[in-house]
Amino acid sequence: EAQLVESGGGLVQAGGSLRLSCVASGFTFDNRSIAWFRQVPGKEREHVSCISRTDGSTLYADAMKGRFPISSDGAKNTVYLQMNSLKPEDTAVYYCAATPRGYGCHAIRFDYWGQGTQVTVSS
Repeated sequence: EAQLVESGGGLVQAGGSLRLSCVASGFTFDNRSIAWFRQVPGKEREHVSCISRTDGSTLYADAMKGRFPISSDGAKNTVYLQMNSLKPEDTAVYYCAATPRGYGCHAIRFDYWGQGTQVTVSS
């Protein structure tokens, strides 16, 4: 069964860091783009960042530029989100998603979604 599994969330104080992981099983990230989203209850899902496994290009939401670098390890079929200088407003459930093959980071179609990992930032 193809699935994505996120991990690495938790409780951290403001100013701290976390590294989220997104691991694929049953399929590979090759020639796909993998994005991170976040959602707070009662609010719309928000795009955080994306990386293309085709050309290595990245895309960031303005609020995360410079704070949340995204990277990937093809050998491990894993994408990482390094979250630095965390703020209370970063508290959310973070999800990763993978596009179909051949789609870039501006895609709006995602074939696979993870179950999410909770990130809580205390002030």
